[in-house]
Amino acid sequence: MAENEDGSEKSEEPTAKKKSKAREEGQVPRSKELTTLITLAAAVIGAFFYARLVLESFINLFKGNYIQTREEIFDPQNMILDLQASLTDMLIALLPFLIFLVIAAVLGSIILGGYNFTAKPLIPKPSKLNPIKGISKIIGKQGFIELLKSILKTALLGPIMVYALWQFRDALFYLGDMSFEDAFYEVMWLILLQFLLVSLGMIVVAIIDVIYQIKQNKDQLMMTKQEVKDENKNSEGNPEIKGRQRAMMRQVAMQRMMADVPKADVVITNPTHYAVALQYDPDKPGAPVVIAKGLDIVALQIIQIAKGNEIKVVEIPPLSRSIYYNAEIGEEIPAGLYVAVAQVLAFIFQIKNGEIYHGSVFDPSHLDIPDELRR
Repeated sequence: MAENEDGSEKSEEPTAKKKSKAREEGQVPRSKELTTLITLAAAVIGAFFYARLVLESFINLFKGNYIQTREEIFDPQNMILDLQASLTDMLIALLPFLIFLVIAAVLGSIILGGYNFTAKPLIPKPSKLNPIKGISKIIGKQGFIELLKSILKTALLGPIMVYALWQFRDALFYLGDMSFEDAFYEVMWLILLQFLLVSLGMIVVAIIDVIYQIKQNKDQLMMTKQEVKDENKNSEGNPEIKGRQRAMMRQVAMQRMMADVPKADVVITNPTHYAVALQYDPDKPGAPVVIAKGLDIVALQIIQIAKGNEIKVVEIPPLSRSIYYNAEIGEEIPAGLYVAVAQVLAFIFQIKNGEIYHGSVFDPSHLDIPDELRR
């Protein structure tokens, strides 16, 4: 298990924020061996397609230089012009092959870890100039791993190259008996086979290095429990501050709810444990709306405000509990309670219209409350 500099255990998976920050700083898995393998493979493919073009260009270049007269050879100005022309022709002949290799090298470097352009690694840091850290990288774990990779490459690729040269020994001995064109093609073919065999050997090295680089990058990004807590605190805010904010929001919501109680048409209670305030506008479509509700102390406050504003308070325990648990503030009452609430509101409006005595008591015995809404 990886450890932090202070010795704490890195046991937690890296968060998305940690991974994003690492990419911004250029910390992504990269494999030099994979890049080498892809570049070698590209060289084999490029040599196969561009060998004839390069040969024809070189033959024309040699012919042009060998047919010069004595006067042209000993003319310094002519030799400079001829050198410039020869270099230009060589560059034009090799340019497609070189571009192909550059593209392969770029693709090989980004195939693991993806494309990630950032200038942060170029910013000078005092820690990068620390010679002790530099030496520790050379003789430490990283240096030991690089040494093992070098030994593995030598152990794998050395015998392959020696075997290839031994198999090609007869062809190399007969190069002197061939024409320039045939010898050039033979050399190109031998180089092509040599590169192909080395590429096959590099596959093993590249696979091992890719696995190691992915694991190493993950280990470097692992986090301690404290780092995860600190990151959550920074991203989500201090829990104590958020708790105070939530308390303030609840207080504001409570004050707003209490301010709406005087708008109610009726308050239905339990009588002291539950209280719900309902408002109904017969001129608007829709059912009665819950504008306030509460338990215990909040219920008593709602009742006190209602009585202070001469709003009728009706004690119907089953109905108050049903409304409390089945409707939130600002919502209409459930459809199953329409009839029961309508009977209560009819009683309230009769009192307001003077049809019955203000001190009359509502009889809840005939109310029908569905079983699924009872609490």
